[in-house]
Amino acid sequence: MTTLFRHLPAVDQCLAALAADTGRLDKALRPVLHPVLHSVPRPLVKDLVNEFLNLVREEIRAGAFADEAQLSLAALYPRMLAYVRQGAKPRFRRVLNATGVVVHTNMGRSLLAPEAVAAVSEAAAHYSNLEFDLATGERGSRYAHVEALLCRLTGAEAGLVVNNNAAAVLIVLDTLCQGREVIVSRGQLVEIGGSFRIPEVMAKSGAILREVGATNRTHLRDYEQAITLETAAFMKVHTSNFRQVGFVKEVPLCELKTLAATFGLPVIEDLGSGSLLRFDADGLPGEPTAAESIAEGADVVTFSGDKVLGGPQAGIIVGRREIIERIKKNPLNRALRIDKMTLAALEATLRLYLDPELARGRVPTLCMMTRTLTSLRAQAARLAGLLKKRLPWCLDGRLEVSVRRGVSRVGGGAFPEADLPTALVALNPREGAPMNVDGLRQALLATDPPLVARVEDGALCLDPRTLDSSEHTLVLDALRQALGES
Repeated sequence: MTTLFRHLPAVDQCLAALAADTGRLDKALRPVLHPVLHSVPRPLVKDLVNEFLNLVREEIRAGAFADEAQLSLAALYPRMLAYVRQGAKPRFRRVLNATGVVVHTNMGRSLLAPEAVAAVSEAAAHYSNLEFDLATGERGSRYAHVEALLCRLTGAEAGLVVNNNAAAVLIVLDTLCQGREVIVSRGQLVEIGGSFRIPEVMAKSGAILREVGATNRTHLRDYEQAITLETAAFMKVHTSNFRQVGFVKEVPLCELKTLAATFGLPVIEDLGSGSLLRFDADGLPGEPTAAESIAEGADVVTFSGDKVLGGPQAGIIVGRREIIERIKKNPLNRALRIDKMTLAALEATLRLYLDPELARGRVPTLCMMTRTLTSLRAQAARLAGLLKKRLPWCLDGRLEVSVRRGVSRVGGGAFPEADLPTALVALNPREGAPMNVDGLRQALLATDPPLVARVEDGALCLDPRTLDSSEHTLVLDALRQALGES
């Protein structure tokens, strides 16, 4: 065993091989070497080489090697190269979303429109007028780049943007209600992703929660009877991620506003996912728009930028000018403000909404949400045909590929009760195949890029709603990698 350890290549020799520094190596090794990882920091490559050699040492101790020749650089190089390449990949990277969940929280939520991608690239690569007024040559406001658009699209008097909707709710309550009571219907105290709950966000703001009504029914009189000298505002929370059905009642925003005005109280509405368009014609009713909330009398409305809106992560706040100006002056605003790339992406996205039909055709989230079943069937058939013709496991009968009916989801807490009809490409390893459905799903998570799919009714299902047709060849490559085929 000691002799075997001595025949392991030195770290420097391995590093030279990976860098194709053939001048330092035996001529016999040169044919198997090629340059890789030029953009990867040398310390990282060195750490990975050491990890690989330690792995080989463990294998020697376990008796996996009996011949010294098996430990030469030429023999170990292919494994070492694969190990270093895998370890050098960024932790944060692209994945293929075949789940059919359009706004997938765990996979980055909304994809940006091409215009927004270009705007982010421009902002990242060059200096900008982020807080520079080109008209005066003096310091300006970053909110000026999007505030006029937000007002035009929602009908609000003023607006600003922070880094997400939870932050938007936090700063609104901190500004208007710190140390005082906020009246909220008990049935609207939702929990959002990551176990964050509205009551906890409210508590962090310094506001005091005053619950009214029952879980399923709240009346206008419940709000009125709860008003005291300590009341600072009414708050209405749109339950984006669940629905109550049956014997239920909510107070409409317009009625709540009338009562609030009688007592000189503001009404805050948290739309959660939020939207600038209606989707009733697409079979997706039930989500109020920001413009509707403003028109019905909400003094402040908050919603997300990276959900149904289809933009970057952001918390959008619109409403009465006097209130928005107070929020802008809150010291928390500095801690919660958005950066230049978010601002660039948001402005580019909002500009598309000036023409709703243009937005529907350019914002990926809207495109995927509103795709027709006919187009999805056609895309599923194309993908299935590609796999049948070019995937070895299909050609030799080890993998059955078919197209079946299924449903997609909007995701991101929006339209929780709505099923989006779709066509699924179902992959089912036949009996006796070396990999079952669960094994295939797991293997696809290790491919480059990883392919994320769902197991349904005993098959691995690929939903074309969230796969662009340009990604079909990547899906094929991922399956080849997962199944061990070239």
